[in-house]
Amino acid sequence: MIRPFFEEEEFSGITFTQDTLSKGEYDNCEFINCQLSNLNLSEFTFVDCLFKGCDLSTSQLTKTAFSNVRFKDCKLVGMPFNECHEFMFSVQFENCLLNLSSFYKRKMKNTFFINCQLEEVDFTETDLSGSELPDCNLKNAIFERTNLEKANLSSAYDFNIDPDINRIKKARFSLRGLPGLLTQYDLKIDI
Repeated sequence: MIRPFFEEEEFSGITFTQDTLSKGEYDNCEFINCQLSNLNLSEFTFVDCLFKGCDLSTSQLTKTAFSNVRFKDCKLVGMPFNECHEFMFSVQFENCLLNLSSFYKRKMKNTFFINCQLEEVDFTETDLSGSELPDCNLKNAIFERTNLEKANLSSAYDFNIDPDINRIKKARFSLRGLPGLLTQYDLKIDI
């Protein structure tokens, strides 16, 4: 069966349902102010796409391919990015709400999370080396065996990262973030 192929198309202001969004490959497409929440996006392919002002919350992503995909001003609550196709997985986020999402075991070197809400996000065993997380809220985000080497968390806040179980060599933190690196030691730090 031949899968539909969409190239350089713009989808704007559409509330998609499982019947109105064709499973296929979307190449260099833009989704603007679209409603895609609770959809089964499994085995869809998105290459060089932009999602802007969209809601994709709690969508299924089993073997979904995201290659060089940007999300801007999107709601992505409870997204299982850990289930996406691993080959060529490449995403960027700006001003997005990603609470309760999972990036478990994802290879995400040099990924940008700009001004994002990342509360209770699972970064267990994720490779975030060289990534940028400016002005991100990481309250209760899970960092276990996470590679944060050379990552920039200098303006990120509300994180709790245990240096004993995570790789943080040459990562950037601000003085204000110091308590988030020492929580497990139960120290009182005056800043």
